[in-house]
Parts: sequence; C-alpha cells; structure tokens
Amino acid sequence: MPQRILENLNVTAFDRMPSPEEVHERIPLTRRAADTVHAGREDLKRILDRQDHRLFIVVGPCSIHDPVAGLDYARRLAALSAEVDDTLRLVMRVYFEKPRTATGWKGFINDPRMNDSFHIEEGMERARAFLLELAELGLPTATEALDPIGPQYLGDLISWTAIGARTSESQTHREMASGLSTPVGFKNATDGDIEVAVNAIRSAAIPHSFLGINRAGSTAVVRTGGNRYGHTVLRGGGGRPNYDSVSVAIAERALRNADLAPNIVVDCSHANSFKDPALQSLVMTDCVHQIRQGNRSILGMMVESNIEAGNQPIPADLSELRYGCSVTDACVDWPTTEAMLRGAREVLREVLPRRLAAP
Repeated sequence: MPQRILENLNVTAFDRMPSPEEVHERIPLTRRAADTVHAGREDLKRILDRQDHRLFIVVGPCSIHDPVAGLDYARRLAALSAEVDDTLRLVMRVYFEKPRTATGWKGFINDPRMNDSFHIEEGMERARAFLLELAELGLPTATEALDPIGPQYLGDLISWTAIGARTSESQTHREMASGLSTPVGFKNATDGDIEVAVNAIRSAAIPHSFLGINRAGSTAVVRTGGNRYGHTVLRGGGGRPNYDSVSVAIAERALRNADLAPNIVVDCSHANSFKDPALQSLVMTDCVHQIRQGNRSILGMMVESNIEAGNQPIPADLSELRYGCSVTDACVDWPTTEAMLRGAREVLREVLPRRLAAP
C-alpha cells in the first residue's frame, strides 16, 4: 500500500529565504545608524516615563511603496524635526507590512515589485536598506509588526513599534511584543474595545517562551523578559472616534484599573478621522487643546502623511503611479503636515514643560 501524503497538501513550494544574519551582513548597521536608533528609543522611553516633556509624533506615509519618494519625504521630515524638536519628537512612520481584511497589496516586503510576484527575500533586503538610509539621516523610525519573524531582520533599525487593531488580541503578537527592543503601542480593537489593548499591554509586560527563529535562521525557542514600555493607541472603532476628552478619560480609567501607567497615543487617522485625511488636522487640534487644558495622559500622536494628498490605486503600468502619493490609506500632503506640526509646536511649546513639572 503506498504511503499517504498527509502534510503540506496546499503548499506549492518552499523557496529559500536568506537568514537574518546573511541580510545583516549584506546591509550592516553603521555607527551613525545605531546612534539614531538608540537615541530615538531612549527619548521615547523618557517621554513614557514622564522624564522628557516633549510629545512624540509618529508621522509618515500609510505604507512605503516607492523608496525614492520615501527618502524624499524623510529628508523633508528630518529638516522639520530639527525645527520643532524642542517640543515634538518626530518619528517617521515606515510601514512595510499591510494587514488585509480579504485581498489587496500586502506591502513592500511581501510584494516589492507590486505585481504579485512576491519576492519576499528582495523586499526584506530592500526594506532594511531603506531603514538604514533613514537612520543615517538621523531620523528614528516606527513600524507595525505583523510577521513575527520580521524583527530578526529589521528590529535593530526601529525605534517604535505598533501592534495593529487586528492583531492586538493575538497571543502571537503579544508574545512577540514582549521581546521587542522598542516601546510598543497597542491599538484598540476595530470595534473600539479598549480592553483588548489593556490586556495586550499586561501580557507583553511579562516573560514568554514561544517558537521563532534566531539570527542564523534556525528554529528556536524564543524566551523573553517582558517589555515594560507597552502603551495604548486610540484609533477609534465601531463607527465612532475615541480621541475626545470623555473617551480619553475612559481609557485612562481602564489603564489605571489594570495598574498600568495612563500612557496614551492618539491615532489621528483611521476611525478617528472616519478615514478622511482632511480631518486628521482637526483631531490633532482637539488633542492639543486637551493638553493645553490640563490633560497629562496623551503623550503621542500618529498622522498619515505623504508628499501628495489622497491615495491612488495600483495601475497595471507602474510608470503611471503618481509620485509621493499613497497606494493604501489616503494621507494629508506635505504642506498640511508642516502646518499641523508647526501649529502644534507653537501652542504646546510653553505648555509641555509645565505639564511635566506638575505634581
């Protein structure tokens, strides 16, 4: 009787992926880049520990699809960062992985050529090279962690990590977050449930053991010590925003009831702006007003921003892509970004130092 084939029935191939060690050797971390990443992480930790009065802003494209335009944006942001750094700590949003409800482009790592060829090995290497360029500019970066193997390839170049609304409830992602070297923001669930994020912060703060890979690419039991820099990200949900003062107070209470620091980041996009990028500036203005009126829990904000406003579908002929325009969620344009951040800095320049000094 012939032996039955019982595994990998729906797998069509196993293509070799270079190990994290190989990719690191091809694109090594430089001293300048390491200093940028370290400084970014330490500043964010100090903000979360109430030792740095600044507000941190995670700002940048919804996703990176064109590294040339991405670097153009980064150079603009680095110059603006130097201008507002006394009040705002800017961190560039660099998202390479996109969660999909059903179908759609899964991001630069998964499909860097944007033609369903799925050269993941190429995407991972190009993503690392891009992050290195930004770190060389002195610009710390933020990303969303979707694939639990990804941090072994890119983690040394990231200063802040988000766990998205669809994955904050995932035990795999909570375990991964417990071992990440960055502060981690957990988003509330897509239905607006804040308890998902609260439980994720508690879970990620303790040690875990789980299957993963090491730098050599070998399967390993990963053992973590826990990440004490978890915090919540309010992004709205269930058909309503949750950045208003009442929602923020409810989130503060939920965090305190769980014996967690009331550290909150407000995502100006997604359900908080009803996915209308033009409303992001109003969300930021409202949060700035809350801080001016005495709020002490809002320590950061997120903004989806690009060179050009709006978004565009991915055309069959990629030469038709509009330069600096998102292919995923719609963004505000660069002039609007400058106005938002300069405006926030002007209002908060004298307010934030007093907030830190308050008992």
